[in-house]
Amino acid sequence: MIESSHFEHKHDRLTAFLKAFPLSATPCNSAEAANLLIVGAGGSGGATDLLYRARSAGALPEGVTLYAGAKVDFGGNMNPLVGALPDELRFSLPDEPQLLGLSELVIAEVAHARCGGGTIKARLCEIVVVWAIRKAIAIGTVDGGLLAGLAHPRLYVSLVAMHDDPQRNWRIADLAAVADMSRGKFIGAFTQTVGQSPVAYLNAWRLALGRAELRSGRSVKSVAALVGFGSATAFSRAFSRKFGSPPIKSKAHG
Repeated sequence: MIESSHFEHKHDRLTAFLKAFPLSATPCNSAEAANLLIVGAGGSGGATDLLYRARSAGALPEGVTLYAGAKVDFGGNMNPLVGALPDELRFSLPDEPQLLGLSELVIAEVAHARCGGGTIKARLCEIVVVWAIRKAIAIGTVDGGLLAGLAHPRLYVSLVAMHDDPQRNWRIADLAAVADMSRGKFIGAFTQTVGQSPVAYLNAWRLALGRAELRSGRSVKSVAALVGFGSATAFSRAFSRKFGSPPIKSKAHG
């Protein structure tokens, strides 16, 4: 049985996603093009809300003012976390002092052109996105799926373990021990919360990570070993079933 103490320092829910799917933000003055928006509503005379639309962009409702925006890329549909987020995350700035402070810094950089302003705006927006996703997990934004699993007080530890160490030969008993649950209760809770079995989720994560690694230029053989498949052949078969084409084509499109 695996020692759960091995993971005491490895419970960061977002690190694996940030490593696998680079996060970047490009300042943008168009509400139609931006998917991270700092806005003011109802003639407030200042910023009141932050919106993060993980998978899309679009026009703002009438009467809403854009104070700052950015086009954020976090791996798109390749990133399982992006797919798990709601269509829109909305935060009231007066209710979130930390987010209000960050938003005011972004707005100040937009209002006054200064040396390095573009870089500062981009980095601040990246921080805001991480903050928003972290908050969405903490408050339990959705009732099921990956985000719900990451918000679960016990299951999230097993998810972090899979994310951080995909090449490990994980057994259900190991993952249950990490979550400090019995095998049966772990399987039931995981399947009900995440929407698929632990084995199915682990396989899907390995393939998503493998696709990202292929596009970074790695060989099929090295990626197969990196994400926990016993051979390049086994990885290629599973990859083709999941994505409808062999991994060599994904590598060519990287």
